[in-house]
Amino acid sequence: MWGQTEKDNWFKQQKIKRSYQDEVLTKIEKLQTSCDVSQYGALSYNPEKYPVFMIKSKNFDSNKKTILITGGVHGYETSGVHGAIRFMETETQEYSAKYNIVCFPCISPWGYETINRWNPLAIDPNRSFRPDSPAEECRLFLDAVNSLNVKIFAHFDLHETTDTDNTIFRPALAARDGKVPDDDEIPDGFYLVDDSSRAKPAFQKAIIEAVRKVTHIAPADKNGNIIGAPIEQEGVINYDMKKLSLCGGFSNAEYTTTTEVYPDSPKATDEICIMAQVAAIKGGLDFLSH
Repeated sequence: MWGQTEKDNWFKQQKIKRSYQDEVLTKIEKLQTSCDVSQYGALSYNPEKYPVFMIKSKNFDSNKKTILITGGVHGYETSGVHGAIRFMETETQEYSAKYNIVCFPCISPWGYETINRWNPLAIDPNRSFRPDSPAEECRLFLDAVNSLNVKIFAHFDLHETTDTDNTIFRPALAARDGKVPDDDEIPDGFYLVDDSSRAKPAFQKAIIEAVRKVTHIAPADKNGNIIGAPIEQEGVINYDMKKLSLCGGFSNAEYTTTTEVYPDSPKATDEICIMAQVAAIKGGLDFLSH
């Protein structure tokens, strides 16, 4: 089990592998003409390098329901970041006639640059969405959402499940916590995580059907599971999101889903992964709109 020395040593081994400025911030800046873009904070590890931004559809109206889109909770899950931005680039105008749309495209920018699941303190942000969060990324996000003073109607949290979950991140987690690593196989395809405390199977099914037109849906393993959880329907598993302090569980949104794209499939490309995320949001919103 890791103490501070082991966490410090882990941090020293992390390297910058891509540019948040060049790949993410430049795209967010271009949205300033079509959306309301605002900085809601900066990570104290390097405030100048890691500002974090919220993107809102224009003409927020208290009479409309509010849709929340989050990406980059795990910075290494690339299509979550770029899928959120792509949706705001291409689809906001269509859906903002009916909804307020709020997007936090890259909650963990250091994780984006280092292609990491954890933050610099070896904390998983997606187990830390609670008021007393040990993760600065989560505290900044929660404060920003609270400042909007709106009720979230539906929340789309965009993620990926990658082969490196088994080769890098689960072994590191096991070492950090002094446990035997899970050996669940990585599912080949797209799947969703619903919240067991407020499951909406018809909503999830609509998303699966929309995404199916873009990429393949993950089958269950030989035990009828996906990443160790029993499937509820094709491509859908349930977690207790509040109990686990997941991003999808922080609010009392009536509808919530966590997408899981599989970028390591030979059938997938970066563009397919991005478009799968966009299709997931559109499929969910089209269901809610009818």
